[in-house]
Amino acid sequence: MEYSPDFKKNFATAYLAEEYERLLKEASDARASAGADAELMSMAAEDEARIRARQKDILAEIEQILAKEKEEVAKPSSVVLELRAAAGGDEASIFAHELKDMYQKYAEGRGWKSRSIDDLTLEVAGTPAYDAFRYETGVHRVQRVPLTEKSGRIHTSTASVAVLPIRSKSKIEISPADIEMEFSRSGGAGGQNVNKVETAVRLIHKPTGIDVRSSSERSQLANREKAMQILTAKLDLLHEEEEARKHAAERKEQIGTGDRSEKIRTYNYLQDRVTDHRLKESWHNLPKIMAGGIGDIVEALQAAAAAGGVGAASDEE
Repeated sequence: MEYSPDFKKNFATAYLAEEYERLLKEASDARASAGADAELMSMAAEDEARIRARQKDILAEIEQILAKEKEEVAKPSSVVLELRAAAGGDEASIFAHELKDMYQKYAEGRGWKSRSIDDLTLEVAGTPAYDAFRYETGVHRVQRVPLTEKSGRIHTSTASVAVLPIRSKSKIEISPADIEMEFSRSGGAGGQNVNKVETAVRLIHKPTGIDVRSSSERSQLANREKAMQILTAKLDLLHEEEEARKHAAERKEQIGTGDRSEKIRTYNYLQDRVTDHRLKESWHNLPKIMAGGIGDIVEALQAAAAAGGVGAASDEE
């Protein structure tokens, strides 16, 4: 790594840059004062060697600081979980809402701030939240007898989950010309203002057809900004998936494919059991799990990822 005067512009590295330049001047002054005197020249050479070693250490410190800053920028500031009812009609919609509640209760139990962006969209603040939820992407299956089922027949329904990291800096640029914007009235609690003013925002990215809706904020501007954050995260994720497909062989050891169409977990109420098909491992006490007690599952997935992954999900129960 070579020294750059720009290091003085960064508050985190400015003091090191000033020390580096001070040492440069010290070495220059030592050489100048030595003149042609052999003894003084020898002493100046020793000083210069000491100074070069210290400058090398300074550059290493600067490099470490800049690398850490780069890593912090890459880390998500929050995570958005987008849930959708899949197969199973009304029962699938009920299950999707139950999953959202499960994630929100888990977040609350960890002391993380969470809020609904829309009916089935949840935002949880903080990098630890992304680390906890990042392996939830995929299809979640529930097997149970619905309350409306009179014959006692077991129904199988599914809901999909997409996990979107919200970063302070995006990898892509979105052209305003590619965005179509729609406004509507927000639903739910909030007084008369909610019903009279079109504060809810829907953004459509025309090149990909991806759409995002935000209705939780009080103003149209705030909802537009939040929807833009989520749209950017979706496009970032799409870009990452495209890159991953180019290097599919490198993904063999990862936890699944990260694809929302891949079945990753089954919640079997009759057997009081949750099975993660990627880990081929099960947990009992479904009421506790659905009340936010997913800590053991989260930790097992994180441990598996740290150990090198466990491969794709299996269809076996």
